Amino acid sequence: MLIRFSRKLCIALVPALVSLPVVAAKPPRAGTTATLAVLETTDLHSNLVGYDYYKLAPEPSHGLDRTATLIHQARKEFPNTFLLDNGDTIQGTALADYQAQVKPLRCDETLGIYKIMNALKYDGAGVGNHEFNYGLGFLSQVTGNRFQVASVDQPKRCAGPAFPMVLANVYSARTKKPLFSPYAIVDKQVSALDVKGRPVKATVRVGIIGFAPPTIMEWDKRWLEGRVYTTGVLEAAQKYVPEMRRKGADLVIAISHGGLDAAPYTPTMENANWYLAKVEGVDAMLLGHSHQLFPNADSTAPQFDLPGVDKARGMVHGVPTVMASLWGKHLGVVQLHLKHDGKRWAVEKDKTRVETRAAQLGAKTYVEADPTVMALVKDEHEATIRYVKTPVGSTDFRMSSYFADVGDISALQVINQAQTDYVVNYVAANLPQYKDLPVLSVTAPFKSGVAGPADYTDVKAGDLALNNAADLYLYPNSLYAVKVNGAGLKAWLEKAAQRFHTIDPAKPEPQALVNLAVPSYNFDTVTSPEVSYEIDVTRAPGERIRNLTWRGKPVVTEQEFLVATNNYRASGGGHFPGLDGSRTVIASPDNNRDVMIAYVRDAKKLTRAAHSSHRSWRFTPVKTAGSVVFSSAPGMVELAHEAGLHNVTQVAADDGRGKGTALYAIDLSQ
Repeated sequence: MLIRFSRKLCIALVPALVSLPVVAAKPPRAGTTATLAVLETTDLHSNLVGYDYYKLAPEPSHGLDRTATLIHQARKEFPNTFLLDNGDTIQGTALADYQAQVKPLRCDETLGIYKIMNALKYDGAGVGNHEFNYGLGFLSQVTGNRFQVASVDQPKRCAGPAFPMVLANVYSARTKKPLFSPYAIVDKQVSALDVKGRPVKATVRVGIIGFAPPTIMEWDKRWLEGRVYTTGVLEAAQKYVPEMRRKGADLVIAISHGGLDAAPYTPTMENANWYLAKVEGVDAMLLGHSHQLFPNADSTAPQFDLPGVDKARGMVHGVPTVMASLWGKHLGVVQLHLKHDGKRWAVEKDKTRVETRAAQLGAKTYVEADPTVMALVKDEHEATIRYVKTPVGSTDFRMSSYFADVGDISALQVINQAQTDYVVNYVAANLPQYKDLPVLSVTAPFKSGVAGPADYTDVKAGDLALNNAADLYLYPNSLYAVKVNGAGLKAWLEKAAQRFHTIDPAKPEPQALVNLAVPSYNFDTVTSPEVSYEIDVTRAPGERIRNLTWRGKPVVTEQEFLVATNNYRASGGGHFPGLDGSRTVIASPDNNRDVMIAYVRDAKKLTRAAHSSHRSWRFTPVKTAGSVVFSSAPGMVELAHEAGLHNVTQVAADDGRGKGTALYAIDLSQ
């Protein structure tokens, strides 16, 4: 399968875009050179504009409207640019949920973020794992594809992006063919210099190929099982890259939604791009998914310290590679220096430069937002604001995740209570065989400062609206329940406790408590008056859960529980031991957020005593010679104290990581 796109075709698809006619270029002579600046956005997560729908306030630290300014600047600087998106584009904000679930688009309507990308004249895009969150029917519609898969066939082709979307490793179970075109070859006219340094026009045939993490089959099992299947990233690349070369691609750019991992390769590997870089014929890699910045000489991410990875120059096994963080905060730029040998273009790697460009210029200064972006999606933006203001209840306490890593459950307990209540009622009505099993619930702090001090859940005391519910539960997951025994429950909590580094009590130097390589959404927490346990961070991972009890008695191996969670975790997301889909006893059609909203509506008013006082876990007390530190938003220590965490202090307003977060200490002896 091959899609060949030219700018003429894109204009034909979107008449509103104005561009000069493309003039056929003569084949360049040997020695002709050109620079093609490949621009990357990734993990936009539907942040169309710099606005926080959870706080109902402008948020200049992110948004495609500011990335658009970076794109315009790059196009002024470089005569030849090629703009690509890496994926995780259509999900992640209340606006995305509104367009997908509240007021679904008509077939002839274009998704808000694609309207912007069309106007910015993207040359192509890949597909991330979160593209599948709303189901194959929605994805088929908004991308303008007619998927040949069970029960989601589109009767006609709907409106979609005006650029090719490529995905090489996800196949229809019905047709055994790729869900999207696996690759596209785009004829790109460029300004070049001949061997005498005279300006000439030439054409570069740019091949783009896309890859998604094969683990989508676990994460969105309810949408994908039986309808699609995946192959490994490496296998797909080895199949299609030579084919792209045979069909005339001068360059092959891999748009791979994943990071780097040097563990032994498997076809289900989530972050397989350390291996992808070794595939002959790949000229550049655009990465994502990990929400990291690459190149970045100062990065402490373990994946960027692997053999063959140059985190200062942006090279992986000699292949120019970029990852532009998330939410439009950065633009990736790979300046490919090309030279023609009389037959085809080749990359001069020694002259190639890789960089990322930040939308943030200083401590609180940013590039100006492109006003045309907001103008394109003004109706969608305003409709979303009206939607999220819908009242659902009230709270007499502030619910936040600033200190969730050290025990604040103010943003977690109401989720667990809602999930527990749902499962108890479901069992009573539908599953009498489980009526005697205790029902527990786990949830995790989804927002933990990865994107800076604004990236925390923070719901003020007072009226609760739908935007607050979206802040408390970020993802459009479905509520699932699994059956586990006592050993399985302990193993689950042990896996969650990997969120922490191992602390040496005798070490006099400060020690970081939180292991940032373990995402906060994998720190599953129980909040129940019937459960109690300790996390001993002086012990090695896998040996930390102590004194696990239920109703005051030790939990024993053969004891059975129903545990409410989400489809991601129950189906294997996060690779928690024993959770692979086989233990699921409830696969609810209701999503976790809606379950929580219904619970709050019934409760009407949340109180700290009833909805934020059932903390199940504590750190095992230990006196340390040096301080134990962690990061959070500055000036929030009083919230820790309100949550009963009087052993937390702020020690520095700036933790030195360049994210605007502060440094806190926790006294583990208290």
